[in-house]
Amino acid sequence: MSKVMIIGAGGVARVAAFKCAEHPEVFESFMIASRTVSKCDRIAADIEKELGYANVTTAAIDAEDVPALTALLNEYRPDLVMHLALPYQDLTIMDACLNAGISYLDTANYEPKEEAKFEYGHQWAYQQKFKDAGLTAILGCGFDPGVTQVFTAYAAKHHFDEIHYLDIVDANAGDHGKAFATNFNPEINIREITQNGKYWENGEWVEIPPFSIRKDLNYPDVGPKASYVLFHEELESLVKNFPTIKRARFWMTFGDEYLTHLRVIENIGMAGIQPVMHKGVEIIPLEFLKTVLPDPGSLGENYVGQTSIGCRIKGIKDGKDQTYYIWNNCQHAQAYKETGAQGVSYTTGVPAMTGAMMFLTGEWAGAGVFNVEEFNPDPFLKKLAEHGLPWREKLGVDTEMEYPD
Repeated sequence: MSKVMIIGAGGVARVAAFKCAEHPEVFESFMIASRTVSKCDRIAADIEKELGYANVTTAAIDAEDVPALTALLNEYRPDLVMHLALPYQDLTIMDACLNAGISYLDTANYEPKEEAKFEYGHQWAYQQKFKDAGLTAILGCGFDPGVTQVFTAYAAKHHFDEIHYLDIVDANAGDHGKAFATNFNPEINIREITQNGKYWENGEWVEIPPFSIRKDLNYPDVGPKASYVLFHEELESLVKNFPTIKRARFWMTFGDEYLTHLRVIENIGMAGIQPVMHKGVEIIPLEFLKTVLPDPGSLGENYVGQTSIGCRIKGIKDGKDQTYYIWNNCQHAQAYKETGAQGVSYTTGVPAMTGAMMFLTGEWAGAGVFNVEEFNPDPFLKKLAEHGLPWREKLGVDTEMEYPD
């Protein structure tokens, strides 16, 4: 049995903590640490009430304070840090893990505060440090990034000799009843989707204006949804680790009302990340906007509908063309009933716990920095289904709406 430290106290951390508590045979105890310790205490109290699991401790920590975090790690001595807070803090937490000799897992790659640009290069640069220390760093172990990469690795292992075309498709067909809200941290979400889009084709990145490529794709048990090409970080590692890929794209659904609100937010300057003066005080417009938008953690109670996320793949098997689709659908209401969090948090928190379990049980091992597709996909996907995210697969994807040519 092992113990971990969860950094963060939002919806994803809540889900991961609940799922850890469901498996005391692996997670003997754990700590939840965040700037606001009252949020950690609330999660711990809910877990004890709902599950009878009392081995949760809490702590207040600023994850950007490397000496303080190093001291907390040295005091608690977890086997693994599960970083489920903001991607701004990836590097400081990795530094503290190296200082204390603790392995690391996160769900999203590093993004500097001053620039809306995320890429794995910042964290891949830690490869030799973690290798020399004999520690493991597991990057992007959520759903997308995360499960989508494991899906791709599973496809490559079992169904393809070469993957040529990869489309990751992400639909949220849920309704939270709010005029405008984001399903995870509003600041990170808006920074992410207002960047230029980007996809991989014929050995290079093709950059496009935001929301400039649209297609109505058909999602299982959901139907057709307007889907747009964005850049998402897992594309960067997938084309590196599967060099036969000729084209890789990431698609996400957005409704017209959401896009209208987003255009207004951008047009009036509220998506800005550069400081402005307000009544003699320097503020970041997007940070202010975050404070007035609904907390993603508050959306779950009345959330209906489901998510549908998967990979649609074309390639070659035994010299013949092969098409393949692997996906998961997750019901918001069921996620909330189980953990008190909505489906987007659930689909991130469950893979994070599952990845931690893979590490703690020795299924995923190695010294250095790894993206999840570099590990054996089979035990992860077996446990993922058991932990609440069953997946389905289909060979022969033969309609235009299913495969985005």
